[in-house]
Amino acid sequence: MAQAYSAGLTVTESIFLKKERLLPLKGSVLVKKGDKVKAEDVVAETLLPGKVVPFNLANKLGVTPAQLATFIKVEPGQQITKKTVLAENKGLFGLGILKNTVHSPVDGEVESISAVTGQVLLREPRIPVQVKAFLDGVVTEVIPEEGVVIENKSAYIQGIFGVGDETVGELKMLATSPHEDLDINKIDESCRDKVIVAGAFVRFEVIDAARKHGVKAIITGGIDDQDIKKLLGYDIGVAITGHEKIGLTIVCTEGFGKIDMAQKTFDLLKRFDGKKMSIHGRTQIRAGVIRPEIVIPLDFVETELQSQEESLPVLEPGTLIRVIRQPHFGQIAKVTGLPEQLTKVQSETLVRILEAEFEDGTKISLPRANVEVIASTT
Repeated sequence: MAQAYSAGLTVTESIFLKKERLLPLKGSVLVKKGDKVKAEDVVAETLLPGKVVPFNLANKLGVTPAQLATFIKVEPGQQITKKTVLAENKGLFGLGILKNTVHSPVDGEVESISAVTGQVLLREPRIPVQVKAFLDGVVTEVIPEEGVVIENKSAYIQGIFGVGDETVGELKMLATSPHEDLDINKIDESCRDKVIVAGAFVRFEVIDAARKHGVKAIITGGIDDQDIKKLLGYDIGVAITGHEKIGLTIVCTEGFGKIDMAQKTFDLLKRFDGKKMSIHGRTQIRAGVIRPEIVIPLDFVETELQSQEESLPVLEPGTLIRVIRQPHFGQIAKVTGLPEQLTKVQSETLVRILEAEFEDGTKISLPRANVEVIASTT
């Protein structure tokens, strides 16, 4: 039987996940191998260097750079506050007349002092950074000074696009069908701290109402790209998303525009209505693809955690796919054939194609590179 391999989006009711949770630079790991952790638990922390502030101390004091050493009151590595005297002269004839005292403009640390330029480099206080577990699970590996590996068993859905950082909340089904355009009147105080599920579409007004009511995240089939621009204040282009400070996280499971959420995805979310879940909107579509993730932890025993050999998603007749190029972007189809011969496409290039049938019965042929498999494991 003809088959091929393609990158895919996973939608599954049960999968063993393994996630690295790493610090941006070396620090302290707060848990040990075998510890059970909750998604909200801090597993590692570090301090990032503060901002460097150049300060022309000689100029402020009214002396030459060569004279500065006579009046300096601090040294490199010294901790300082805004009350700290950096340098001081004794005034005219040493009598205190026209005395000049220069205080630090920032809290932090003296980085360096230059006798050539008369400038000091001050570094603002270090910035604490904490890495949370993100998953309810078990620490299966500790990477000294860097982070941990956490494993668990979960229901798992990958989205096609998202914005917003990692968050944790209770799943709340607001849509009654995968075709629904979510009504703003469904957003109320009962949605606070929840991850709400829309159907096919969510408008800017609904997103704004959700933010005002303290919603943690929205899962939707589709969204208008202009609403994303309005939400962020800029065009997103091909940048990596996931760190936007917009008050909530949004994950689109299908694409841009009004697109019905895949029935399998909708049914899976409905099954776990009211359950705790983790979600992030991080997306990268070029080199090193990253997809937004929806993770719903399941009960498991530690003996179930074992290395699972990952297999590539398979393209074969009957496989569900999602088109990832216009004009059919986001639409779901079923593979009906995989011709072996190369086919000339509109760009005059020869490529391998597949034959597929959309849910409405429409048949189409398109390059295999223009689709991704909706991977499904149980």
